[in-house]
Amino acid sequence: MELFDYEKEHIGLLRDSLAECTLFLRQNGAFPLEAPGRIAAYGNGVRHTVKGGTGSGEVNSRYSVNVEQGLKDAGFTITTGRWLDAFDQVEQDAQKAFVKEIKERAKKKHTMAILEGMGAVMPQPEYDLPLDGEGDTAIYVLSRISGEGNDREPIPGDIRLTDSEAKTILALDAKYEKFMLVLNVGGVVDLTPVKEVSNILVLSQLGVETGSVLADILLGRANPSGKLTTTWASWEDYCREGEFGDINDTRYKEGIYVGYRYFDTVGKKPLFPFGYGLSYTSFDIAVTGAAAEGDTIRIKVAVSNTGARAGREVVQVYVSAPAGRLDKPYQDLAAFSKTDLLEPGASQELTISFSLRDCASYDAQKESYVLEAGSYVVRVGDSSDHTQPAALVDLDGEAVVTKAGNCLGETDFEDWKPSGSETAAAEELSDITRISVAAADIETVTVSYDQEREIDPRVKDLTVEELAYLNVGAFNPKAGALSVIGNAATNVAGAAGETTGILKEKGFPVLVMSDGPAGLRLAKEFYRDEKGAHGIGSSMVPESFLPFLPAPARFIMNLIGGSGKPKKGQKVEYQYATAIPIGTAIAQSFNLPLAESYGSIVGDEMERFGVHLWLAPALNIHRDIRCGRNFEYYSEDPLISGKTAAAITRGVQRHPGCGTTIKHYAANNQEKNRYCNNSIVSERAMREIYLKGFGICVRESQPHALMTSYNLLNGVHTSEHRGLIEDILRCEYGFKGIVMTDWIVDMAQDKQSLHRMPIAAEIAKAGGDLVMPGSKGDFDSIVKAAKSGELELRQLQINATRVLRKAEELHI
Repeated sequence: MELFDYEKEHIGLLRDSLAECTLFLRQNGAFPLEAPGRIAAYGNGVRHTVKGGTGSGEVNSRYSVNVEQGLKDAGFTITTGRWLDAFDQVEQDAQKAFVKEIKERAKKKHTMAILEGMGAVMPQPEYDLPLDGEGDTAIYVLSRISGEGNDREPIPGDIRLTDSEAKTILALDAKYEKFMLVLNVGGVVDLTPVKEVSNILVLSQLGVETGSVLADILLGRANPSGKLTTTWASWEDYCREGEFGDINDTRYKEGIYVGYRYFDTVGKKPLFPFGYGLSYTSFDIAVTGAAAEGDTIRIKVAVSNTGARAGREVVQVYVSAPAGRLDKPYQDLAAFSKTDLLEPGASQELTISFSLRDCASYDAQKESYVLEAGSYVVRVGDSSDHTQPAALVDLDGEAVVTKAGNCLGETDFEDWKPSGSETAAAEELSDITRISVAAADIETVTVSYDQEREIDPRVKDLTVEELAYLNVGAFNPKAGALSVIGNAATNVAGAAGETTGILKEKGFPVLVMSDGPAGLRLAKEFYRDEKGAHGIGSSMVPESFLPFLPAPARFIMNLIGGSGKPKKGQKVEYQYATAIPIGTAIAQSFNLPLAESYGSIVGDEMERFGVHLWLAPALNIHRDIRCGRNFEYYSEDPLISGKTAAAITRGVQRHPGCGTTIKHYAANNQEKNRYCNNSIVSERAMREIYLKGFGICVRESQPHALMTSYNLLNGVHTSEHRGLIEDILRCEYGFKGIVMTDWIVDMAQDKQSLHRMPIAAEIAKAGGDLVMPGSKGDFDSIVKAAKSGELELRQLQINATRVLRKAEELHI
């Protein structure tokens, strides 16, 4: 079947822009190639190219171009067919053994294989194959995949290279005149054994056109212009102060020293720093001016293309705050800007602005955001470890920016602080512009946590049972665990969930939700009957789940909500969604208008298919490179995370009746026992690192919805945490949308967990508007608590009001 017009338009936009999400780690001038010709293509990613991760981030797109096809379409002749065939057999054998191991593991744990296998990573196998591809040009495409439900491991074939991979890559670099290592990965891989390879490209995972974009880059039809949003280092060099991977409690002892904040502060050099990225050309960045207007700092820079090809550069502005009572990282990213496409020899002047208020630290003793007195060093550069001082901002006294309140509970430890011997060396700061700012001129904002909530008159007449239905997603008592994998909705086939339809006759519309975050995850083919829309066959389940489903489960899956295939005379309909790049790749573009255009692709398809809320973007922090869902998230930095999420939200919400659901709020940085793991984090670290991006996104784009995370925060489930939901999100950030839970499934809890699952009545009590995907147990929990007086009727009415009004707003 020919592509629909909307598919052609969306794929065309992607193809023209995806190189902005890629970057070179090393580049010696051997590429680009003058023309397509013979090429020796090696590596697991040539045929098994990864377009994106697994789990809720998996998109059921019509097709996906792998590297092999992309090269052939561009006119290349691949000379390594025998090598690729032999590797396929190695991979196939390893996959069979891996699936068998997962099923055996699930049996021992008395859980479903589909839950045990969700996001599980098969370590790449060792191999011994001859390198006999003809020609003087070669590539090695190294792929890694991860996903929801499992974390990565620092073992060969996952975070580390296998011996076979390292040996092959080094041999190819020596053998071929022109060689490029291509990283088709969603997260960090320890490149220590191959760090000196002549050409290394971070291709990332770019959705449907991943293979085509590589061909464009090899031929110079596209020029990478991205930057790393996470520090790439040797595994042994990452901060070890915090905990990761415990089944019950995870202490974030590293505090605010996450990612480059740690490396830069202790003076440790990573392999490739945050903000780093090369292209086919080179640039010079010169600071031409600095000034202040109130608390807004403006830096002027001139960027010149000093190379031989057209390209774009990203200018990054960092601030080093003075350490007083509060310890500070060496620097924090304060702003960034990307140039236009500059021809060789061309220049562009950029004015980059930021508010000094946004550089404030949280003082838990004062329960306030403060700017301590002293000199703030403003730095400009093209990566976190390649900057020049541009200005000194002298603040004459301490300024209290925001009077808030400690809302998040206590920890059983003190945050780690670098000792004097660990901090970066002092530098010469003479002969740079000095700017004076008076503390008295910085306004203090006082947050009020006692804010009146509205109740719609129509809600006051509802029974407790009707209110409970509005507080719980539409549920099918017979669906069981399958409701969490894309079959909890009846209005749109394959949609993740929807609000209740029981009150439609009273004028209460239904909201339909679709998973993300790399596009809409819907059934590709479906039919409708009197019961609703039904995905055909396995099209409603992510491909990565299928090996772990036993035959009876597949049969049941096909029966739920319909026959699994249309009856004679019923029309088969299609909803092909476009797989856009993974979150990390979009953020690597450092191009907010581009991110907004990708959001608009999703918004357009939401309009077409009848989806109101996209369960994305996900903006958790890359706290640890082992997190299995880092590919969905943007960065180790909250500014990049918040601004990218805001841009994507603006793109989606420019389409009438369409909204985003930002997630997972908050401190969702580990997949192991994610339903009941307790993140123990200080108030300061939460506010400066893990919540800051959410605040930026809310203030800049006002998403229609937010999803809480599965985990606990300092002993309280985030979905039951009134301090998180009402005080910080609604009162401090000014969020006006609805709050829903992540998709709760009781049988997924690890039996060894010390902490319980969330309780629907407690969620409603905390100001959570929707328990998703909804179950009879959730409904009963709310009704029982409301009738006993444990849950105030007024709170249920407030929650229901928000759901009703949002549903009406999105039903245009």
